[in-house]
Amino acid sequence: MLFKDRRDAGQQLAGALQGYLGQGALILAVPRGGVLVAVPVVKALDAEMDLIIPRKVGLPANPEVAAAAVAPDGTVFYNDKVLEACHLTPADLQAAVDRELAEIKRRLTLYRGNRPLPVMRGRLVIIVDDGIATGLTIKAALKSVRKYKPRRLVLAVPVAPPDTLTVLRPMVEDLVCLAAPEPFYAVGQFYRDFRQVSDAEVKACLEGC
Repeated sequence: MLFKDRRDAGQQLAGALQGYLGQGALILAVPRGGVLVAVPVVKALDAEMDLIIPRKVGLPANPEVAAAAVAPDGTVFYNDKVLEACHLTPADLQAAVDRELAEIKRRLTLYRGNRPLPVMRGRLVIIVDDGIATGLTIKAALKSVRKYKPRRLVLAVPVAPPDTLTVLRPMVEDLVCLAAPEPFYAVGQFYRDFRQVSDAEVKACLEGC
């Protein structure tokens, strides 16, 4: 185990991000688990906190297989290898993309209410999650945020596999990852306490920051 729980991971991550203190950072946390990790980071950097919710898009015949991922603004990152293997086109996934977008909007409204979206243009934006496995959903999130022209885009996570980090590093100005262990089976294997985070906890974290 590398971390006692998400709070512990967030405290360690905050230490690694101290160089960004005083830069007016916007922390975009990925619910649900990423929100608990982000809270210590937000407090340590005196930053603004908000959410970004990317969602996996499954195959029409097998929803468990990730064929793409979609971000809240409709940005889609396709898993080209899966599409080619299944002889599918992006158009074949549109219905599934629309369903996931609807779920993203439902969750954002649940967590954020109707408050306006944060300004990203010209700012330091740090995306925080509790860990990364394949990286597909995070790719969609990064691609989406990049459209808003942040001054600097940073990805910060406690743990991720080395091969995923290699793919993600060119997509950001800075990638902060505390550990890249092998073998890597799932994010939860590196936490002593990796319990499910409730919607109420997410809302409370947002209100507290």
